[in-house]
Amino acid sequence: MAARKPKAAGKKARGASKKSKLPGKEMLEWMYRTMVRIRRFEEAADRAFQAARMRGALHFYIGEEASGTGVCAALTDSDYITSTHRGHGHCIAKGGRLDLMMAELFGKATGYCGGKGGSMHIADLDLGNLGANGIVGGGLPIATGAALGSKLRDDDNVTVCFFGDGAAPNGTFHESINFGALHDLPIVYVCENNQWGMGTHVSDTNAGPGIVTRADSYGIPGVMVDGNDVFDVFAKTTAAVKRARAGKGPSLLVCETYRHRGHTVHDQAAYRDQADVDEWMARDPIERFRKTVTTAKAMSKKKLEAIDAEVLQEVEAAVEFAASSPFPQLDTLLQGVYTDV
Repeated sequence: MAARKPKAAGKKARGASKKSKLPGKEMLEWMYRTMVRIRRFEEAADRAFQAARMRGALHFYIGEEASGTGVCAALTDSDYITSTHRGHGHCIAKGGRLDLMMAELFGKATGYCGGKGGSMHIADLDLGNLGANGIVGGGLPIATGAALGSKLRDDDNVTVCFFGDGAAPNGTFHESINFGALHDLPIVYVCENNQWGMGTHVSDTNAGPGIVTRADSYGIPGVMVDGNDVFDVFAKTTAAVKRARAGKGPSLLVCETYRHRGHTVHDQAAYRDQADVDEWMARDPIERFRKTVTTAKAMSKKKLEAIDAEVLQEVEAAVEFAASSPFPQLDTLLQGVYTDV
């Protein structure tokens, strides 16, 4: 089971450590545990795939953990997110269960979608996770619609829309942000710019001075974020969520980050320059977190290692749960495909 986020998260202000500007102890532990859960889950899924224990394409979030973690740390349990084809990290950061996620990747009946959705369609409505999406940019109108629903219901919830740099040139990007800004919807658009859309660099797909400057066209704040620094992500998302919850409309956050692996499990990423890869690897979000908190004496090395060990056990249990679960029965083939009107 996922560790619960500190009660201070979301609509109420968080208490920072008296020794530094870092968040309090519980939030620090939640952030570290969440980033490590994402990393170890992805590594375990990779091993299972290489051993032919699962099928399909996997889009790993390794290297981008600070982005999803920092964003979701600023949300309440009732807030919404929409995810992407690279969505395991978002689900975990929103509180997803590793066992149900792994079972879904294994195609088992105990998975989040009964083993029929796979990696790119995991959702958990009880957590406010409206689902991953195999269509690039497909989550943008869904998130905008969810935010419109919140405004009409006046339920005080905020929606976060995750999307990548490859979705920024799409029509859904402009249409959704235009609508969200026009109606002052409670939504935060989060572009996770990991520099590459499949094998094409962001500079070859997005014209102009940068994705973030497009916010000006719609009269909303555009904020550059160090997507490998969970504290920067958390602080800037908190401000954007506060603005959205106060009825002041959307913000566009651009988290500059980097995927350590290829586009999918099949991709060796030979198109990337090794010097560029090495530079980004040196900015690994988990290692940066460890260095920051130990230097500030906000968390001990012993505590970090204890969390590491606990997460490994959780991931191992998730793999065992998935491996021992049954495949879906034939009579469930159409369940969840059609709905009664």
